[in-house]
Parts: sequence; structure tokens; C-alpha cells
Amino acid sequence: MPRSARRASPRAGYRDRHGRGIRSAVTGPHLPMLRTRADFFDSCVASAVEYLRTLWPQELAAVHFEVASFPRGTAGPEGVDRWQVDPRARRVTLYRVPIERLVHLHRDDDWHRRSYIESCVFRAVAELLGKDPWDIAPERYRHF
Repeated sequence: MPRSARRASPRAGYRDRHGRGIRSAVTGPHLPMLRTRADFFDSCVASAVEYLRTLWPQELAAVHFEVASFPRGTAGPEGVDRWQVDPRARRVTLYRVPIERLVHLHRDDDWHRRSYIESCVFRAVAELLGKDPWDIAPERYRHF
């Protein structure tokens, strides 16, 4: 038996399955929303940048930090870039996928991933400022 033609809904993006109303989030109202890898990466970069801006306020005042998925072009002789520093434009670009995927952590958990992402931010800022990465945030991991 052929189906009758569907009528066009007045609201184009409206999702109403079988007259049950708009769909809710997968996690439901009582559970926290799911956090993606990109969200985790962005929060790690933001917290590291905020920390570094408190340590180096004048040097990092006009610096723009960006997160991109991949570097443009092909890999160089040293491999895939994890960040790019442009001193003239005062811009640091961190590449999320190479930082997340090309690391070999001895323990794959949130703390070690966060530490590695922060270390990439510290090394990129050290490259921008022309300093040793250990001089950028000497108090950050003093408890080790």
C-alpha cells in the first residue's frame, strides 16, 4: 500500500517523531551533558592560557590564542606540527588533532592528557617569548 505524501512542516528544523514532541538530550535531565574531546581540549588550553596571562601580563597582553584542527600543508621533516607561533601577528595556534593523537602517554587518563596539552601551550608560549619552557611557569609543577 503506497504511503500518502507528507505535508511540509511549518518549522523546517523541527524534529517531532511520531507526534511525541521535541527530542530531549541523550543524557536526560538528571545527568550532566557529555563532554567531547574538543571541549576538554579547549578547556585545558583556556586554563593554561589564563594561568600564563597571570604570570606574564605585559608579554601576553596582545597575544591571540587559537585552536585549529590540523596544520595546513604537509608534514615537514620533523613530523606534524603541534603548534605554530607567529611573532609578528602575536598569535599562537595550537593544533588539536596532532596534540591529541600523536602523543604516547604512559597512562591514558584525563590528568595526563591535561598535563600534555598544558605542556604544549607552555612550549608554544616559550617559543613566542624566546625563553626556556621551564622558565615560563616554574611554580606550576613544583610539587613533583
